[in-house]
Amino acid sequence: MSLALYRIDDRLIHGQVVVGWGQPLHITFIVLVDDEVRSSDWEQDLYRMGVPPDMEVIFASVEEAARQMASWQTDPRVGILLVGDVNTAVSLVEHAPQVRTFNVGGVHHRAGRTERLRFVYLTDDEAAKLRQLAARGVEVTAQDVPTAPAIPVGDFT
Repeated sequence: MSLALYRIDDRLIHGQVVVGWGQPLHITFIVLVDDEVRSSDWEQDLYRMGVPPDMEVIFASVEEAARQMASWQTDPRVGILLVGDVNTAVSLVEHAPQVRTFNVGGVHHRAGRTERLRFVYLTDDEAAKLRQLAARGVEVTAQDVPTAPAIPVGDFT
């Protein structure tokens, strides 16, 4: 089955991902791509606590993810790949051009960001980067839960 969802969500692993997306997609593994979390044992332990014991969590840097992408995309299990921000998504696509889709699922308010959707706040630079990904052929949509309609990048950036 492979990776069923590539998601940008600044909360990374949390209930909406594990239950809201994980149960309908029948996921059995999560790939969390974040250079800082990859080098922090205690953060990894915290994120592991948010998943059921039978779900594997794989922590990877962007470079490690690029090297492993083919194996995850052909894994017989179903998985989700998570990144915490637009810059990591862009970097991953640059290192692993076979990534062809990103779901913007939760980018929350911070200084300099404006509301684009009730669950997506972006700076102008982040919005431009998402449009650039789309221009490179990456399907970029926003969708907080699987039952909601996917909103194309041009409608929220």
